[in-house]
Parts: sequence; structure tokens; C-alpha cells
Amino acid sequence: MNTQLKSVLYVAIGATSYGVLATFVKYANNQGIGTAGLAFSQYLFGAFILSALVFLFSKKSVTPQAESKSLHPKIKLMLFGGFSGLTSSFYYLSIQYVPVSIGIILLMQTIWMGVVLEFFTARALVNRGKVLGAFVAIVGTMLAAKIFETDIELNLKGIGFGLLAAMSFTGMMYGTSRVGLKLPNLVRSQYLVYGGLIVIVLFWNVQILQEFNWTIFITWGVFLGCFGTILPPILFNKGFPVIGTGLGSIIAALEIPISVLSAYWVLNEEISNLQWLGIVIILFAVVMINFQKNANL
Repeated sequence: MNTQLKSVLYVAIGATSYGVLATFVKYANNQGIGTAGLAFSQYLFGAFILSALVFLFSKKSVTPQAESKSLHPKIKLMLFGGFSGLTSSFYYLSIQYVPVSIGIILLMQTIWMGVVLEFFTARALVNRGKVLGAFVAIVGTMLAAKIFETDIELNLKGIGFGLLAAMSFTGMMYGTSRVGLKLPNLVRSQYLVYGGLIVIVLFWNVQILQEFNWTIFITWGVFLGCFGTILPPILFNKGFPVIGTGLGSIIAALEIPISVLSAYWVLNEEISNLQWLGIVIILFAVVMINFQKNANL
């Protein structure tokens, strides 16, 4: 298998891992397990495992001098990793009020939010194709979120949390694609998760003490930690540098149908034909926004 194909698979598996998270968090919520305990278990397990992997595989290759020089980017990674903790918290709160199939659509508003952020930070990178793609994504969202279906009651609190998750996700993607790029992939993932763990503790604080126990950690923490804080960053860091952000972003959009299908299979959420049409339009918008970038690779 060549390097290009391997990298495509890395990104696809990482997106699939992210895609199943919300479904199983909501499933656990339905079993009476609190979100604070789940989120803390997820990030605590991720921090443990990534620290162990860095200790085993990265320590010998980094000199003390290199470590001191790389302290500043590590702090930056932790700060942007904080957006990861906010994303998980807002996303998990959102799906308490809206179906997972709508929650993932709200989270993926980062598609057009990223274009807006890019416009303000580097206007030269924004072209008509990206702007048109952003508008197409919004139209697809309106369909996928069932706005035009009269029998659907929209929960404003769920929508609000979903949009906050998208904003946090946009900030995380922006920072992590630009900070600490010279550090080993494991080290980058480690400090991103450290930042996420700190924010999770600050965000949920007392609720963690009320809801966390080691049974949740050993069961749900291991599962959510593997699929939410260990596999995706490692796989994305391996795949994106080879295939580029354009093609990588298109493949990473697999997270949307994977999340919708997992909610259908596990939670028995109904997915209408209009909603599937909206999802297809959103995926088309992702291709539009990233096509020019990918064509230049």
C-alpha cells in the first residue's frame, strides 16, 4: 500500500472515530451516566495514554535543549487544546436537547466559520469558490437540520450549544494547524489533550466530583478516550501532512454521515430524505471549498 493511500485511510479512520462519539455519549446519558463524568473520563484517559506513548517513543529523540526551546509552542498547543475541551463540552450538551444527527450538522458549521475566520486572518486565501461553498453549506444545513419540516420542534438551547461547539472547533482547527508543527506528532497530541483536560475540569468543576467514578473511567472513559482523544489527532497528524489540507478536509467530512448512521443504528433516530439531501449538499460544499486547494497540491 503506497504512502498516499495509507494517509487517506488514516484521515478516514480518524474521521470515523470522531463520528461515533456523540452517539455513544448520548447512549450513556440514556443509561443515566452524566456528561461531566464522561467528558472528564475521556480526557483523563487520553492524557494518561498519550503521556505514556510520549515517554516510551519520543523521550529519547528530544534533547533537553530542544525541550526548552519547544516550551513556548507546547504552551500554545495547550491553549488551543482548550478549544477541544470546549468543543466536547458544548457538543455533548447540545445532543442532550437535539438528535445526534442534528448535533453533528451544527458542529460542522465550522465548514463556513473556517472560511469567515480565514477571511479576517488572511484575505488572500479566500476566493469566490470558498464563499460560494460557505453559502451552499448553510443551505445544506437548513435542510439537514430539518428547518423546513413542519413537524419538527427546534430546541434553541440545543442549537445554541451546537453553534458554540462549532465556534470552538473552528478555533481548535485554526490553532492546531499552525502551532508546534516541528514537534513530534505524539507530543503535539499530548499537549492538545492536556489543554482540553484543563478546560474540562474548569468547565464542569463540581459536577465531575458528583458524576465521576472509576467504573465509568474504565468502561466509557477508555472507549471515548480512544475514539475521541487518542486515535483522531494521531491519525490526522500522520495523514494531513501527506495528502494536504484540501483532500484531507474532504475525507474528514466523512464524520457527518458516520455520525448520522451511528445514531440511526444505535439510537434509532429517524433520518428523513430531506435530511440526507442536506447532508449531501454539505459534503458538496466541503468539496467546493477545498477543491482549489487540493488542485494546487
